[in-house]
Amino acid sequence: MKAFPVRKERLEFNKLQKRLRRLVGSAIADYNMIEEGDKIMVCLSGGKDSYAMLDVLLSMQKTAPIHFDIVAVNMDQKQPGFPEHILPEYLTALGVPFHIIEKDTYSVVKELVPEGKTTCGLCSRLRRGTLYGFADEIGATKIALGHHRDDIIETMFLNLFYGGKIKAMPPKLLSDDKRNIVIRPMAYCSEEDLVDFAEQKGFPIIPCNLCGSQENLQRQVVKQMLHTWEAQYPGRTETIFSAIKNIIPSQMADVNLFDFINLKTDATAAATSDDSDLFAAVKPDSGVQFINGFQIQ
Repeated sequence: MKAFPVRKERLEFNKLQKRLRRLVGSAIADYNMIEEGDKIMVCLSGGKDSYAMLDVLLSMQKTAPIHFDIVAVNMDQKQPGFPEHILPEYLTALGVPFHIIEKDTYSVVKELVPEGKTTCGLCSRLRRGTLYGFADEIGATKIALGHHRDDIIETMFLNLFYGGKIKAMPPKLLSDDKRNIVIRPMAYCSEEDLVDFAEQKGFPIIPCNLCGSQENLQRQVVKQMLHTWEAQYPGRTETIFSAIKNIIPSQMADVNLFDFINLKTDATAAATSDDSDLFAAVKPDSGVQFINGFQIQ
């Protein structure tokens, strides 16, 4: 009688593992995340998402039709009580090449951020700058981050509610200095699946005592809102993510994204009048060029 539950659990885990691999494979293919000869710097925080990302990428590396290398990188930010031995022991056991970057950003954050204020923004910027620089040092062609579908959706609502922007986290990103390409292979994966996967795999999770202990973060408010919506209207989260992938610029209101000023009907499009000069004062020349209503520069 005990064997049946064990077989059922194993079957469910296999389905979960296949689903994650399929979703990661789809994201990689859709955004051309990994190419022949890439050296992927997999950023490990010690959380469930980055552990799962490394696990899935290692499994895909074995069967992929192209060759790519993986190097794991963790940044020890010198948070009090950080268990420095966990990741080196785990990665050594896996046989994965890895680096541990030691940089005391914790002290910087605590010094600059007033008590009770959100530390995540500054902490993230400091960590990102260090990782970008290290990727150059080791010759990594891509930087892989473990953000999942729910992270992307939450970020969109955070920017919407608190920043006045419709902006999320793209699955693939060229850094501002044009020197690094960031990829998010878990972009199609749900947080719920990743929680289950981490529990089944028994990853040695390292909690974030600096950021994770701040229960009143704006992100937590948005996360709860989305959980409530999903409970009331199952499938809403998936619909929202589909919307993020299906933007129609002409139906928004951003004049830098769509050439509303020079819109003409078919009857007037062929006319060679100087009517456009009447609207010159509406928006100064920003250097943005459009062809048939689409931004080209």
